[in-house]
Amino acid sequence: MAPIKVGDTIPDGTLAYFDENDQLEQVSVHSLAAGKKVVIFGVPGAFTPTCSMKHVPGFIEKSEELKSKGVEELLLISVNDPFVMKAWKKSYPETKNVKFLADGSATYTHALGLELDLAEKGLGVRSRRFALLVDNLKVVVANIESGGEFTVSSADDILAAL
Repeated sequence: MAPIKVGDTIPDGTLAYFDENDQLEQVSVHSLAAGKKVVIFGVPGAFTPTCSMKHVPGFIEKSEELKSKGVEELLLISVNDPFVMKAWKKSYPETKNVKFLADGSATYTHALGLELDLAEKGLGVRSRRFALLVDNLKVVVANIESGGEFTVSSADDILAAL
């Protein structure tokens, strides 16, 4: 499948997360994004170095600035199970409105056309690193990385596009 691009409507899909009451929830991506301006950003894996030390912290640190520019939701997707995503979220002192969403079987990642085969590194199928600015389900900005790079998908890149 071709990667999602500017002008496309994001596919719907179901992702999992733990709510504030520590209950496992399933959520539709469209229910989080319809009628809103959102950033959907994806990473190859929870607790991996670039993801944990650069990509996610950037969105946490810039969340208020992004909100001031009209972004209503910051949706982090990783091909990990919801228990891993819960532990990863707890590893940050503050997550400032970033939702940690699990795509355990990479189903949604495949629907976006953004899977990355890291089997040779023992990681299996993962997500390419990306950041999408989405307005009422339409992709306005699609910053998709090649391989394991981190050059176009940061919070600062999305801020510059706003």
